Amino acid sequence: MVIPTLPETRMSKRLRNSEVCADCSSSDPRWASVNRGVLICDVCCGVHRSLGRHNSQVRHLSNTSWPPTQLQMVQTLYNNGANAIWEHTLLDLSSITSGKRKPNPQDKAHPNKTEFIKSKYQMLAFVHRLPCRDDDSTAATDLSKQLHSSVRTGNLETCLRLLSLGAQPNYFHPEKGNTPLHIAAKAGQVCQVELLCVYGADPGAPDSNGKTPIHYAREAGHQDLADRLVEIQYELTDRLAFYLCGRKPDHKNGQHFIIPQMADRNVSLELSEFAKAAKRKLQSLSDHLFEELAMDVYDEVDRRETDAVWLATQNHSNLETTVVPFLPVNPEYSSTRNQGRQKLARFNAHEFATLVIDILSDAKRRQQGNSVSSPKDNVDVFFKNMGSRHGSESQEIDQPDYDSVASDEDTETDLRVGKTDRTKSLDSDLSDGPISVQEFLEVKNALSASEAKIQSLMKANSNLSEELRLMQKKLQSLQSENSSLRRQVSAQQSYQAPGGPDHPNPSSPSSSSSSSSSSVLKRQLSARASRPMSMYETGSGLKPFLPKGETPYPEETFPTLQPFPTYIEKGVCVATSSSLPFLPSSSSSSPSCLRDESVQRASKFDKQSSVSDGDYDNTVNESDLNDSGFGRRCRLRSSGWMGDSVSIPELDDHECEPDPSLPSTEDVIRKTEQITKNIQELLRAAQENKHESFIPCAERIYVAVSEMAALFPKRPRSETVKTSLRLLTSSANRLQSECKKASPLESSSAADMQFVTQQVIQCAYDIAKAAKQLVTITTKENNN
Repeated sequence: MVIPTLPETRMSKRLRNSEVCADCSSSDPRWASVNRGVLICDVCCGVHRSLGRHNSQVRHLSNTSWPPTQLQMVQTLYNNGANAIWEHTLLDLSSITSGKRKPNPQDKAHPNKTEFIKSKYQMLAFVHRLPCRDDDSTAATDLSKQLHSSVRTGNLETCLRLLSLGAQPNYFHPEKGNTPLHIAAKAGQVCQVELLCVYGADPGAPDSNGKTPIHYAREAGHQDLADRLVEIQYELTDRLAFYLCGRKPDHKNGQHFIIPQMADRNVSLELSEFAKAAKRKLQSLSDHLFEELAMDVYDEVDRRETDAVWLATQNHSNLETTVVPFLPVNPEYSSTRNQGRQKLARFNAHEFATLVIDILSDAKRRQQGNSVSSPKDNVDVFFKNMGSRHGSESQEIDQPDYDSVASDEDTETDLRVGKTDRTKSLDSDLSDGPISVQEFLEVKNALSASEAKIQSLMKANSNLSEELRLMQKKLQSLQSENSSLRRQVSAQQSYQAPGGPDHPNPSSPSSSSSSSSSSVLKRQLSARASRPMSMYETGSGLKPFLPKGETPYPEETFPTLQPFPTYIEKGVCVATSSSLPFLPSSSSSSPSCLRDESVQRASKFDKQSSVSDGDYDNTVNESDLNDSGFGRRCRLRSSGWMGDSVSIPELDDHECEPDPSLPSTEDVIRKTEQITKNIQELLRAAQENKHESFIPCAERIYVAVSEMAALFPKRPRSETVKTSLRLLTSSANRLQSECKKASPLESSSAADMQFVTQQVIQCAYDIAKAAKQLVTITTKENNN
């Protein structure tokens, strides 16, 4: 594979002009992007800095200490038109399709120059693209082999183009047994060595015989190049030492490390427990994790030094504000590492210097292969005196660590606040041993599973909310229809009591009862035949008209959901009567007394019909029951868990035993999930018209409700808990009753089945509502 180059005639002259910014053509560029081989102006430099060192390594041409060979490499690349590599499609007239335009010096930094520079260097939108191939690894291998062959020549821009396309600087040639850096060192190509090392080539990598590029350079007689490779090998520690004391080790004489000393040496001898723990934590890191930490500190040193040069050289009144308060996010790193890199910006000069010294000390120990020394011998403090100094700043103790770091509006004053939080966070991080990769992956997988479950629950909740909204809309429509029909009935119909005695004669029970029952049956049939038809009636809706003196049946004294057709009404009445509490035979509940009470309650319910909500909550207002004890017994029996048919003794609120502790939130949530899962199966069966599945689903819901109710005490102290449990269990009982009506054995029309389905869905909603209330109550109580 041969990489095409731009023809010499199409090479723009202004790309060869060393006094023009590569991104906006401004004159007198004073900054350089080392890894891109271009010169840039002050405005474009601010955008480059915000991209991060993984995209652009920015250095000032005159106010930064440059290795001479590295500066020579950058100038050579720029003079040879390296900018054409990054703007290939903009210069190639045949491939201009996007309409992108290179900004002018007069354009604003935001958004014109910013978007262009991000597209150019971060997205590589204008770089020449090779034809797509099925095997990307083969293409990368071909590019790396071309790089291995090209570094022996002085064609620097060709190697840069290969690196931009994905060639690997540390590629180990399987046939020749070495890397491109070995070849460049042997050939004495100083600029090629600098370019490879900028892109990550390892000067200490051995070949198949164990020789490094340093050996290759010395054997070929390139002594200066060998010395430069040694400097590159210790570039990280040299940069850290130079940041603290302005000196570099003398590698030619065998000095490879400089460990600066703190000015307040006497104070640093008093090691706090936190500092000792931090030192042990640093020393216990594996070599890989220590390398990552050292690289992050190196990037922070580069950011601080570049920021100092930037502040000292710019006329900020003429420039748009460009602030880089912390290291930009590197997408190749994990979010945890990026957060740790950003936290380095919150270290003040003393804290950061202490960390740098500890890294230099441990790097020297690891390089020389020494064992870990005892804490008594360590006088270099990690985060020294942070506890005492941060004690006076405890007013910011509740601020999170990452929020203030990740804000672009942070100033230097903002970076000093919240240090007590940082101390607590770091102390917590350092309290345990090193975290293994396996533990990290387990936590990450668990987090992913939790997020997926949350999304699933949110989707299910959204679906149920939508179904509830549709049901409410339909309910309102039906209520409106019933109200209209009632008005028509009241306006058009007038009933008259038939002739004959209003009450049967007690002295002649046989004749009177037969005539009475016959007249009642006729009146009921005529009333039902004349009533308007609708899907259902609300709980306090109309009841069959009874002439004056007629006594309603006992099962009709409670407001129930009853459709108008007679063949439906019969089934509903039977189910309703079966769900009524059993009344013990006593003088107060004799048939005559019961009939009198029923008449009184029926009149009260009729009065409430004008203000009824018309929902499915077939309950009676307890305040309307008289003091005969009937309402109290009904409430006690209907509030019994799981709908037990046996009688429950009457409870006295003043005699209840102390309420035991509520169950844990985890147990309640687990049972609620079982209920929710079964409800979803029931709703799915309802949507698919699988009415034969109603009864099995109802039974599973009943079992789940029973298990959840068993978690709570039999006599809860909280009225809210008691009410929620009553709603939960009674709704489960009603659900079983309604699902039995959908049995295939019952011969029902489509309208009947639709009504039953609505009743089933409402019962399921009541169960879910009660379960949610119990989860909320237990969560609140357990958190108090």
